[in-house]
Amino acid sequence: MALNPCLTDWHGRVVWIIGGTTGIGRATAARLHAAGARVVVSGRRPELLANFEHDHPGSLGLQADVTDLNSLRAASAAVLHRHGRLDLVFVCSGHYRAQRATAFDLAEALRHLDINQAGVLRVLEVVLPVFLQQGHGHLSLAGSVSGYRGLPQALAYGPTKAALINLAEVLHLDLSRAGIGVSIVNPGFVDTPLTAQNDHAMPGLMTPEAAAQRILQGWARGRFEIHFPRRLSWTLKLIRHWPDRWYFTFVHAFTGL
Repeated sequence: MALNPCLTDWHGRVVWIIGGTTGIGRATAARLHAAGARVVVSGRRPELLANFEHDHPGSLGLQADVTDLNSLRAASAAVLHRHGRLDLVFVCSGHYRAQRATAFDLAEALRHLDINQAGVLRVLEVVLPVFLQQGHGHLSLAGSVSGYRGLPQALAYGPTKAALINLAEVLHLDLSRAGIGVSIVNPGFVDTPLTAQNDHAMPGLMTPEAAAQRILQGWARGRFEIHFPRRLSWTLKLIRHWPDRWYFTFVHAFTGL
């Protein structure tokens, strides 16, 4: 059963991809542009925004930083000035550095919190009033399967993604009856600048383009949670319900950490 309005016809829809200049965000923005959407991408690097505009005629690149509320307000105002409404906002910005408790780095942990979690709250500050006034719209958050349960090297990253999963659930409860869709996208390993840092095996590694296809399929089916690749994500979904002793023993044995 669909938990959100099914988004199948993108022609003329106004979509704002925050974190849309690289990785999953850029691939999703490109696919939406090809489907006829009016695409706006935001990021911190002007040259990447200009590249996207050049490659996707009619799109709009707006500089914004999720750690800077004023920049988000300015970008939101620019979108509304140009298009008059917002149909979908996909928050795909994120930060990742591998970290373990044996080498704890407070500054890095707080940076994850500021970008991955507080950054989304800043987006809510500028987007929710627009959606509520319109009486429609769709908000999608980029989570991760690492938010299901604790994993080695994810001391700073995993908790922020777990928080987004919970946040998306609360948002859906609060907004669905107001006609506003909410979804959480929980990818496994996708070949992006973030995962390029990893020096360990990444089972089920996907291209950003394949990830974008799964995301659009999920929106078309009205999914609340969109997770992939299925073999990895369903395995992690299963083992998160194991007793703690089984879980910790399995993770130690599987990862060698």
